Amino acid sequence: MTVNAENSATYVPTWQDLPAAQQPEYPDPAALREVVAELETYPPLVFAGECDQLRTRMGAVAKGEAFLLQGGDCAEAFDGVSAEHIRGKLKTLLQMGAILTYAASVPVVKVGRIAGQYSKPRSKPTETRGGVTLPTYRGDSVNGFAFDEKSRIPDPERLKRMYNASAATLNLVRAFTTGGYADLRQVHAWNQDFVKSSPSGQRYEHLAREIDNALNFMKAAGTDPAEFRTVEFFSSHEALLLDYETALTRVDSRTGDLYDVSGHMVWIGERTRQLDGAHIEFASKISNPIGVKLGPTTKVDEALSYIERLDPHREPGRLTFIVRMGADKVRDKLPELVEKVTASGAQVAWICDPMHGNTFEAASGHKTRRFDDVLDEVKGFFEVHKALGTHPGGIHMELTGDDVTECVGGGDEIFVDDLHQRYETACDPRLNRSQSLDLAFLVAEMYRAQ
Repeated sequence: MTVNAENSATYVPTWQDLPAAQQPEYPDPAALREVVAELETYPPLVFAGECDQLRTRMGAVAKGEAFLLQGGDCAEAFDGVSAEHIRGKLKTLLQMGAILTYAASVPVVKVGRIAGQYSKPRSKPTETRGGVTLPTYRGDSVNGFAFDEKSRIPDPERLKRMYNASAATLNLVRAFTTGGYADLRQVHAWNQDFVKSSPSGQRYEHLAREIDNALNFMKAAGTDPAEFRTVEFFSSHEALLLDYETALTRVDSRTGDLYDVSGHMVWIGERTRQLDGAHIEFASKISNPIGVKLGPTTKVDEALSYIERLDPHREPGRLTFIVRMGADKVRDKLPELVEKVTASGAQVAWICDPMHGNTFEAASGHKTRRFDDVLDEVKGFFEVHKALGTHPGGIHMELTGDDVTECVGGGDEIFVDDLHQRYETACDPRLNRSQSLDLAFLVAEMYRAQ
């Protein structure tokens, strides 16, 4: 059981007096305090034991015994909390997981960027259009996407909407993953609406037939493991809004340790990883598995300092480094980090985020990414680990189950002139379902080559 943190005399939010980057400027602090106080009374969204289970799974990733597949929306939207949207994302991740497990012969830890990814750090505090300057859109948990003064005012009531949207999402995900939808015998059903229209769908269907044959053989031989009927699926998001994360930080009654019960795993972003800042201090106090995004400017001393602060006991599974270097920098910037961290004796999980370092603006004005750049960064990530004899632990993707046109390239190629057709993201461009499956097959081939 996880109880409210305020019930424990040992709970001191040491991060609240430290500088915190990327926090909204709420016009009514009293209204914010009321919302936070109400959130503190809400039930946990996840449980400490589930977080421990993920930490064990991430320990296997860190030790080279498993592979992490982490993916979902750039930023979730309140109007995206529907069975169709959630099922589409889950279906894509299940398909990718099946590809990686079967084609690469590796256990896959499946973690969604889901049920909490409603906030986004931004490079500028304001946005100007047609001579009008307004606060930038920071995600549905903060303000509205519409470009008008009322929508862009940060509203603390949105934190409660984030909680409710996350609860509804997790409820449906749990139903899908334990109620039969995730049964491996559904490998064909996950693809019925897709196989005829996509080269990657047709390739997946061939693999699904192989999986089906293997399952039939096992059943005929007298074995039908229960593990094939359900799937472990965990939630994660960036721990960006510290008012929300603090309100959902609770004391585990088993151990007295703090857990952020807003999600199983949380990460600290590239823009909020200041060593003397509130986000790192917050992460150091909770017992969840923690990720830190590392960009191309990361110094070795910084990486080692994160280990000292966040993983002082050197526990495999506690700390994940999610590297986002860019295709043009990963081969130059990553080797020294991996080499020096490994030499320190720490066993962190190394994960590749090939999305955030490869964004550019098309002539049409759309922010986009080239599939070939995404793939090349993953290739560089694998090359570095192969050269050093270390484990490429996984991939961290921004993707959707919808047939959007936000990233260019892929087997079912999208051109720059196609971007306008279904460009639906509120923030960063995502791989669509076809591109996601293309990538899964290519990653499986890279993993086998290790």
